Amino acid sequence: QVQLVESGGGLVQPGGSLSLSCAASGFTFSAYAMNWYRQAPGKEREFVARISSGGGSTSYADSVKGRFTISRDNAKNTVYLQMNSLKPEDTAVYYCKAENVFRVAWGQGTQVTVSS
Repeated sequence: QVQLVESGGGLVQPGGSLSLSCAASGFTFSAYAMNWYRQAPGKEREFVARISSGGGSTSYADSVKGRFTISRDNAKNTVYLQMNSLKPEDTAVYYCKAENVFRVAWGQGTQVTVSS
């Protein structure tokens, strides 16, 4: 059973930091590229960051480039998103997504709220 469980969300002040985690189980984690997406109220889900299966390649949305860092630990079946210099517009539910040519799977999401 494929399972992705996000954690680490919460309330943070503008300029602060949060670190999200996504723990994977039920599939060969190291064979999947991993992504973070987010969805703000009233908006469509949008791409945030991606990391290749081996971790050697990353890409970011322009809105988070230089502030967010995606990483993974294939030994722990976990992908991370370090978020620094957070802004109110980063407020959203953050989802992790596993994908390869055979399958796509989503987590249930974790809420991130940036507010003073």
